[in-house]
Amino acid sequence: MADDAGHTDKHWEHFAHDADMGVRGIGPTCAEAFEQAAMALSAVVTNLAAIRLAQKIEISCSAPDAELLLVDWLNAIIYEMATRHMLFGHFEVQLADGGLAGTAWGERVDIARHQPAVEPKGATYTSLAVRREDEGWLAQCVVDV
Repeated sequence: MADDAGHTDKHWEHFAHDADMGVRGIGPTCAEAFEQAAMALSAVVTNLAAIRLAQKIEISCSAPDAELLLVDWLNAIIYEMATRHMLFGHFEVQLADGGLAGTAWGERVDIARHQPAVEPKGATYTSLAVRREDEGWLAQCVVDV
């Protein structure tokens, strides 16, 4: 979606895929699309408004192309969620030379408050796409839940 000046709104979406869940990020830059895909991943688990941005975690990864980098990024977030027992509600991404430097803000899972719906197991290559579109960037894939 573009505004009157042609700027793309950044946002995330889910799309259905059999028993799994598709996550999609859209933004004016590739980095912002990656941030929004990460937001979609967190939103698979819980209501984003319930996540307090109390702790900052640095995440980095690299890959030979943008699509593989998206999968690595989302899998790195899933790893941090699982090993730290955390949920994340805000992300910042910087992309350069096949690498990603990211920051995730969140908190430890509080079962009563977060009421997690599912536990993501991994980002997959199914429906994987990172591409420039007419009005911005799209980054998507299916996540195994």
